[in-house]
Amino acid sequence: MNLDDARTRIESAVTQYGQHAAPAIDLVMNEVRSDLGAGAFNELVAEFDLELLYNIAPMESDHSNS
Repeated sequence: MNLDDARTRIESAVTQYGQHAAPAIDLVMNEVRSDLGAGAFNELVAEFDLELLYNIAPMESDHSNS
C-alpha cells in the first residue's frame, strides 16, 4: 500500500458509502498504519478530515520512528 492507493480507496469509500464510509475507511487506515506507519496515517486523517467526519483520530507519534 502506498499513499496514492490509500487516497484512491478512501475517496472511493466516501463516494460509495457517504456518511457510512467509516468501516471501509478504517480498513484502509489499518493497512496504512501497518505498511506506512503513524506519519502517513496522521497525514491522511488530516487530509480527509477523518477525525471530524468519521471519528477516526490521529495516532500518537510515539508508535513511529518518523
